[in-house]
Parts: sequence; C-alpha cells; structure tokens
Amino acid sequence: MITGLSHVSIVVPDLEAAARELDSKYGLKIGAIKVNSEQGVRMAYVELPNAKIELMEPAGENSPVAKFLERNPRGGIHHFSLGVDSVGAATSAMKNQGVRILGDGKPQLNVHGERIAFVHPADFLGALVELEERKA
Repeated sequence: MITGLSHVSIVVPDLEAAARELDSKYGLKIGAIKVNSEQGVRMAYVELPNAKIELMEPAGENSPVAKFLERNPRGGIHHFSLGVDSVGAATSAMKNQGVRILGDGKPQLNVHGERIAFVHPADFLGALVELEERKA
C-alpha cells in the first residue's frame, strides 16, 4: 500500500528567502516555483536522490498554511508525504482500520496533477501525513 517517502513539507514565510538560505548554507537548489491555487500555496521542491523537500508559502491570507505561520512565524515542518499506488485503495483500507481521512472525500490534486489525501494527525502519532499517488 505505501511505496515510500515522497517528501517533507516545510512552510516558510518567504519562499525566495528560504531558497537563498538553502543554497548558501547547504548547496541545495529549488526547482521552479509553482502555485497550487486549490490549496492556496506557492511551492517549490528540492530534489534529492531518495525524496524531496517541499517548500510552501501561503498564496494569500485565507491559505491553510497562513494559519500555520500565525502559530509558527518562522515556519517549520508542516507534514510529510508517503507515496501510495492508489489514493483510493489506500484511503479505503485505512478507513477500514478506523483511520480518519481529512476533507470531504473529493479527490484533491497536487501541483503535478497527482491525487492526494491527508490522514488526520491524531491517527498517525500526531503527524499530518499526505498520501500521494504517483503518475505512471
């Protein structure tokens, strides 16, 4: 069901400043900045051999990650993402085990057009977990 770690997502107050810091301190380069208007975020990825680091910045005041920044003004880890073969099959199996899936049940898409879903933090040791179905 779970195929591996996809990415760790960090909310930042300023995407460009975060990119400069990752480059100057660690030699990490971000890819193209994209907007996911459905989720209200600007984002970019650092590609690593075995996973990615996702940087997210609110695209507006009503963005869910804007609330995260209110509580954590300097930013921080927001969630981690696990790859799955099928979001539908994974969420169905998890629901059968009593796991709560966030949202209204409608499929969500990430900036790459891949299906995603989120597991309630109370059902994964206090961590917000994204399930991500990779396109073939």
